Amino acid sequence: MKMVQRCAWATSGNELMLAYHDQEWGRPLTDERALFELLSLEMMQAGLSWQTVLNKRASFKEAFANFQVDQVAAFTAEDESRLLADAGIIRNRRKIAAIINNAQVIQDLHQNGTTLAEFLWGYVHGQPIVGHYHHADEVPTTTPLAVQIAKDMKKRGFAFTGPKIIYSWLEAAGVVNDHLVGCCCFAEASRLQPEFA
Repeated sequence: MKMVQRCAWATSGNELMLAYHDQEWGRPLTDERALFELLSLEMMQAGLSWQTVLNKRASFKEAFANFQVDQVAAFTAEDESRLLADAGIIRNRRKIAAIINNAQVIQDLHQNGTTLAEFLWGYVHGQPIVGHYHHADEVPTTTPLAVQIAKDMKKRGFAFTGPKIIYSWLEAAGVVNDHLVGCCCFAEASRLQPEFA
């Protein structure tokens, strides 16, 4: 029986990691709520393991109003205190404040007639970048594209969105398909195109 090959990071044996790799990671995403969720989770992951974040994902969704942009943008100082006391999430004051701030910046995008998906996918003209990497050590942790997006996001007022976080977000959202060529998900993810409403 042939063994199914996957990207090495997904083979820890953990069901959440496996499901995330097989069903979400690297697949083109245009839903704003989901993009905001992944950006927020990538920020929360900084300095920690992705497994830690996935383990707390359900709690994050509950704590942050399922990452509904308008609801999070309206969070008050009282909400921040509630989040800092929530043992189900990663209680980092700067990261929590950044998520609320970023929801407000996304609202600013809306005021200027664009969405988070349009902003993000505009950098690649709606066409995912396929990595074609054969080994995990070939996959970059950032690229000039991620550096440019991070710089532009900072100018717009986004917080906690450095190039490494942004590159991880690009991978997660399928703007970049970094499934290894030998991975069982590579071919399918490579065929998918973003769908804009």
